[in-house]
Amino acid sequence: QRQMCIRDSLSTDHTHEVTVMNAYESQPGPDGGLPMQVSSDDRTMATLTHALGAVFTLLVPLVIWLINKDNPAKRFVNEHAKEALNFQITMLIAYAIAGVLSIPLAFVFIGFMLVPVVYVLNIIFGVIAAMASNKGERYRYPFALRLIA
Repeated sequence: QRQMCIRDSLSTDHTHEVTVMNAYESQPGPDGGLPMQVSSDDRTMATLTHALGAVFTLLVPLVIWLINKDNPAKRFVNEHAKEALNFQITMLIAYAIAGVLSIPLAFVFIGFMLVPVVYVLNIIFGVIAAMASNKGERYRYPFALRLIA
């Protein structure tokens, strides 16, 4: 947990500690009790689901989600794996559309540029999501079909 010290403006001999919590730490745990703490292992696993998406597409998020989907203690990993999986499904659809459009638009060179544009978007948003999950924060891709809820 991260803590900050705030000095009282009226007297200098009183120091108050304020605990700064991320979105998951401020919500009740799976049993409705104390707030959930996001472990370092969970943050690493969630980071890998996003970071490896550009290389392995659906494989890593799908495996991580299938392993953790029934474990309420792994809610953080589960939510990030579902989000990464939904985004990678969206990217596969975008690759298919770009591939189909590259055949009739090849003579204008626009068609060949669509697939690399989709790949660069996949990398950029994957890195942004990986950085957010590594901090223990929620992340929602700006455009993704939410097929897995």
